[in-house]
Amino acid sequence: ELLRRSPLFRRLSADDRARVAAVARLVHHPHGSHIFAEGEDASAFLAVVEGRVKVYKSTPAGKEIILEIFGPGDPLGAVAVYESSPFPASALALDDVTCLRLEQRDFFDLLERHPVLVRGLLSGLTIRLAELTRRLADLTGARVEARFARLFLKLGHQIGRRERGGTFVPMPLARQELADLTGTTIETAIRIMSRWQKEHVL
Repeated sequence: ELLRRSPLFRRLSADDRARVAAVARLVHHPHGSHIFAEGEDASAFLAVVEGRVKVYKSTPAGKEIILEIFGPGDPLGAVAVYESSPFPASALALDDVTCLRLEQRDFFDLLERHPVLVRGLLSGLTIRLAELTRRLADLTGARVEARFARLFLKLGHQIGRRERGGTFVPMPLARQELADLTGTTIETAIRIMSRWQKEHVL
């Protein structure tokens, strides 16, 4: 049932989902725990089933750069697993997170025997690559206010719900996380959020 609801696997036939379920297992990660760390061997394919995961990199200066926040149905570290390379970033559970885990050997075996899985996986990865490309363009060219606007519009589209004449996004984000997601300082994030609150934008 979880596979049927997952965007990554729902295009598969019932038989193919049963094959995935036969070799996969559910793994639970408590809030605040690391799912994997940058540089670790990518020994298993992971997909988020429940909860939110922050994927980030640390700079030599110790600054944290949030690459993306993943939710249900999103693959984690798939490229690293496919290439048998270390994870290029770290993943932290923002909630109590449940992941579907496929060991690398089983993952490759499924891809070889059932090519339709490749199509489903590529679809999910292509969407994420396009989003990352847009984010990189924003971080290098767009004004800070535009980055904030795009972030909130994206979250509203993905998980927002209509409430009190606006769109409510049920995702608590700290001011530092907002700054990291938009490539700015926490002082700038506070200033923009305060001004938009006074102007009833937020």
